Amino acid sequence: MCAYLNRRGQVIRVGVGTPRQTQIPPLELPRYGAERLSGIRCIATHLKSEPPNEVALTAMAMQRLDALVMLNITGTGFTRRGGGATGYVKEAYLAHLVSDTKPLVAVQHSALKTQDAALYFSISSPMSLDMLAEQDFIDLVEGLEEEFQREFIAEEVDADHDRVLIVGVMTERLTLQQFHDTLAELGRLVDTAGGDVLQTLQQKRSRIHPQTVIGEGKVQEVALTAQTLGCNLVVFDRDLSPAQVRNLEAQIGVRVVDRTEVILDIFAQRAQSRAGKLQVELAQLEYMLPRLTGRGRAMSRLGGGIGTRGPGETKLETERRAIQRRISRLQQEVNQLQAHRSRLRQRRQHQEVPSVALVGYTNAGKSTLLNALTNAEVYTADQLFATLDPTTRRLVIPQAETDELQEILITDTVGFIHELPASLMDAFRATLEEVTEADALLHLVDLSHPAWLSHIRSVREILAAMPVTPGPALVAFNKIDQVDSETLTIAQEEFPLAVFISASERLGLETLRQRLSQLIQYAVDSR
Repeated sequence: MCAYLNRRGQVIRVGVGTPRQTQIPPLELPRYGAERLSGIRCIATHLKSEPPNEVALTAMAMQRLDALVMLNITGTGFTRRGGGATGYVKEAYLAHLVSDTKPLVAVQHSALKTQDAALYFSISSPMSLDMLAEQDFIDLVEGLEEEFQREFIAEEVDADHDRVLIVGVMTERLTLQQFHDTLAELGRLVDTAGGDVLQTLQQKRSRIHPQTVIGEGKVQEVALTAQTLGCNLVVFDRDLSPAQVRNLEAQIGVRVVDRTEVILDIFAQRAQSRAGKLQVELAQLEYMLPRLTGRGRAMSRLGGGIGTRGPGETKLETERRAIQRRISRLQQEVNQLQAHRSRLRQRRQHQEVPSVALVGYTNAGKSTLLNALTNAEVYTADQLFATLDPTTRRLVIPQAETDELQEILITDTVGFIHELPASLMDAFRATLEEVTEADALLHLVDLSHPAWLSHIRSVREILAAMPVTPGPALVAFNKIDQVDSETLTIAQEEFPLAVFISASERLGLETLRQRLSQLIQYAVDSR
């Protein structure tokens, strides 16, 4: 039997079973962070003469209990009336957490396989009930929390940033390199969204668990790691169903979001124009609508942080029908925006001004190249999705086969990413039409990125999925000043017709203008 008491000595919960079986659900525990304990102690009975085992200690750590007291009972047999066993307390053990700076007894739980998973406990020697009664628990807890506070301050990150734990699942369809690239990219997405990645946990599975994505043991590890590190957000490297999010949050006790929600949050921060904000809001509401059912107290997600910006901070708790009406209105406005952009394109086509759309993986340097070619002042940063709203500028290039100059329009579009969320593809159809309606495409590739070949494939898959086939494309490898000769040689062999430039250093831009002229001439002749 396990009894849970608060610091006033009041019994708040009683359960029959082991500390693991009777532990308090994470969502019902107070959330104080890594520098505090929960304010709850557990008194458990045990029929064997032994200290608390690893399972009990792990349950204590997951709940951040003030202390775990194990009373070992020695029985004397059954009563005559069959009323159960009688016995007395033979000995007692007192266990509690200690900070990493003062490890006393290190216990490694069998489910924990990561290199930072060593947990530290203090387990007393056997003591009598009289000795146990003389313990000053309040003084013990205050001393422990002072140690945790000092340790927490030494590692504390910006209070405005989420403390994030990333969880990656490797399946058979991914190679080891692809899996590592995916996790690295997710880490950059979290950083761009304003979070601090404290640790990454990985699991290899033949198939995804339908209820929790990862196995039961790994869920416990995630919960324990989040509790130990003081994380307030867990990010998974794949899309989660509403049921999976609810199950994970109930077992882990902190907010759980998926990769798509992180991307949507970045878009909510980056959108500047009315059109951009409109499309982001539509994408977020379409994504959130099926995830409203059953949230209950999880509506505390409205408190801010990754996955809660944009419309998420305002009316997610409103009725489903009201949100559906809002989505309908937003879709009408996106359709109007689509029609307006179509009229602008028709006007440009009537004036016979050729157009080129800049496409590429996010952070490939499209905005930097636009600034270098046209002296535009588009915002640039070494971040994913640094710019969101499309920008069109005039560019003068030499006309093919003549010495004359001609004007073309070049448009900087939103960056692509591996497995671009479907909600974004639908909401940004008005913007993405700039790609399909352009006479030609300039596909910019960040050659300095280790996964540049994978980025090319991802962009081509997205372009192939568009309802209208885009025009001819010229591949341009950017950031050649940051790569070695071996990488350059491989790219030249794989893409012999490509252009090699450095937008930031203005290398190869004249060659690029000439090749753009040839591309435009080819596109116009192919109409």
